[in-house]
Amino acid sequence: MLRIVNRVLLVLTGLFLFGVGLVAVVAALDLPRRWGFSMPSGWSWRSPRDVLLTRADRVQWRDEGWWWPVVIGGLSLLVLLALWWLLAQLRRQRLAEVLVDSGDGVGALLRGRAMEEVVAAEAESLPGIDRARVTLVGRRGQPRLRVGLLLTPQARPDEVVRRLRTEAVEHARASAGLEALPAEARLRSARHEVERVS
Repeated sequence: MLRIVNRVLLVLTGLFLFGVGLVAVVAALDLPRRWGFSMPSGWSWRSPRDVLLTRADRVQWRDEGWWWPVVIGGLSLLVLLALWWLLAQLRRQRLAEVLVDSGDGVGALLRGRAMEEVVAAEAESLPGIDRARVTLVGRRGQPRLRVGLLLTPQARPDEVVRRLRTEAVEHARASAGLEALPAEARLRSARHEVERVS
């Protein structure tokens, strides 16, 4: 979710800055006069000597009763959204613990780092996997695994993924007593060094 919000914010900010820059270039180079086109009616920035907002534009609503509450409310909302976004960026992506149903109604907590290490060690013991990095994400009651695998040059990716799912991930799911443990695997192949024949 956070990744999508970041991308949307970046696209909107980029489009806004591109539009402002384009308008500034058009006005600064006096392109409407040179190329013979006109800017929209009510547009105050028409030539290099003009400003974006005239004094009349800046003060026209100051005497209205709704103006200052709207300005203060809008800026406050903008500050709150910026703080939410900043805190979301700083929040740890890695899950610290997993809630395990112990059968007594209370539950137990399993350290996320321990589960990551066990899944990584079991994955590295599988044939075709050189190295494995495992990150536990999600919520305590619904964890997910992100697995990065470095495959040996002789590995068969379909076989590696099948065994990862049926062995390492399934063992972790069963031992933690979880109903489901979704996993996302990213595969990379190790470089194969060329052997010289002398």
